[in-house]
Amino acid sequence: MPETGTLEAETTLANWRTRPFSGWSFRHVDRLVGGQRVAAAAQASPMERGPALDLSALVLPSGERVDAALARSHTDAFLVLHRGRIVCEIYNGPMVPEDRHIVFSVSKSVTGALAGILVDDGLLDPDSPVTSYVPELADSAWGDATVRNVLDMTVSLRFAEDYLDPRGDVPRYRVAMDWDPPGDIPYEGGLHGYLPSLPKGDGPHGAVFHYASPNSDVLGWMLERASGSRFADLLSEKIWRPLGAEADGWITVDRQGGARAAGGLCLCARDLARFAEMMRNGGRANGTQIVPEGWVADTLRNGDRAAWARGSRLDGLIPAGSYRNQWYLSDALPGAMIAIGIHGQWIYADPPRGVTIVRLSSQPLPEDDALDATMLEVFAAIAGHLS
Repeated sequence: MPETGTLEAETTLANWRTRPFSGWSFRHVDRLVGGQRVAAAAQASPMERGPALDLSALVLPSGERVDAALARSHTDAFLVLHRGRIVCEIYNGPMVPEDRHIVFSVSKSVTGALAGILVDDGLLDPDSPVTSYVPELADSAWGDATVRNVLDMTVSLRFAEDYLDPRGDVPRYRVAMDWDPPGDIPYEGGLHGYLPSLPKGDGPHGAVFHYASPNSDVLGWMLERASGSRFADLLSEKIWRPLGAEADGWITVDRQGGARAAGGLCLCARDLARFAEMMRNGGRANGTQIVPEGWVADTLRNGDRAAWARGSRLDGLIPAGSYRNQWYLSDALPGAMIAIGIHGQWIYADPPRGVTIVRLSSQPLPEDDALDATMLEVFAAIAGHLS
């Protein structure tokens, strides 16, 4: 493994999501991509500690110990809270508690929580057309879609979320968001120029769960239009400061200011744990209702299981479940909310068992089905032990 200084010198937009560079870049995205600060609280909320959890005493169905599974999984940070108290906090390699780590698509679940606040404020209506907030999308896939379709990933959209296809939809998307340098795929404008170019799929909206990250960027765009604020400022005002976050967050934006609400948040592990614990507690933290309790309840109860069953993405990892308000629900882990980001980013928030888990990682592949399945077993083992 090259020394950190060498990694920093050799990391570019062309290689930053690959090993070994990701071990450095995932903690220093702000040195590679433009972005905006998500201001933290003036004073951080305290995080109490409980009796230490011995991961070596927990065994997975395969017979592997939980600590061994984490050791082989490129985990950068791993936190477990039991009824609000930290019982496990691990940092591997060069990562330290103060580091901000990109959380990729866990950003979607944060964006979904922010949407719930704006719905409660009367600024966003889930039943309204997307175009009532962003008329620029009239001739795109979202031209006849509703906000609810976007929240639940049931937009009929011709977009294939294949991270490894060099000529597919994702590379053009990444050039637009300034995550990849222009090359064979030229720069043709930022996110807000790219999104209106995406066409509708063959079926109707609302029928099939179709995971497509552009939906969450559209959601972030709608939140900005509905509130009149930049995404970073809105997140700071509505969640990050009330939460008592100890460190500024950061979100990538393209050169024209388009926020990457689908995957660009960079956060320290403890603050992500504060957010996840707040969701586990029905949207409440520090004696304040931050995300409406009804929105959290809706997330847990009202996912469309039939739409999930008709979809295909993650059917191996979560064969039965649903997706609601940018969160995953799995029948194998009843009552828990799950957020997943590529390269091994996770939130597991389990209200019935009083357990909250956050994992940050720089695992080599964007999607690793075997390793992801192991992580769900890890969460289940920990929750079962602590409950």
